[in-house]
Amino acid sequence: MKFSSKALGLAAATFATAALAQTPAPVAPPAPTVSPAPTAAPAPQPAEFAVCSACHEVTPGQASVGPNLAGVVGRKAGSSDYDYSPAMKASGITWTPDQLQAFIVNPSKVVPGTRMDFDGATDADAKVIVAYLATLKS
Repeated sequence: MKFSSKALGLAAATFATAALAQTPAPVAPPAPTVSPAPTAAPAPQPAEFAVCSACHEVTPGQASVGPNLAGVVGRKAGSSDYDYSPAMKASGITWTPDQLQAFIVNPSKVVPGTRMDFDGATDADAKVIVAYLATLKS
């Protein structure tokens, strides 16, 4: 059997078109995976916090004599899982850095009737402690 060049050209074009029709469409590469932004690690515990760590934990979920201080900045006083004094529960305080500073310097002045048995820190030590507490997340 002999085919003309026109017939061969037409057959070749038909075959190429059929072959392309069966070729799968290119697949788009997968979207890049977006990792959540890393959370800042808490600052190293300063020496000024040693007196606090005698009664307070800073690791979420850990219990101690006093309330856990993880996430204390911005938290309503007396609201975490701890047996607070009625005075602390009724204080209405939200722990801002300024409120914490005042409380650490003179706890019984800020919350008369508090169970926290601490005479208070110096202003300088309290500033260091509050800066550290601000790095702790719950």
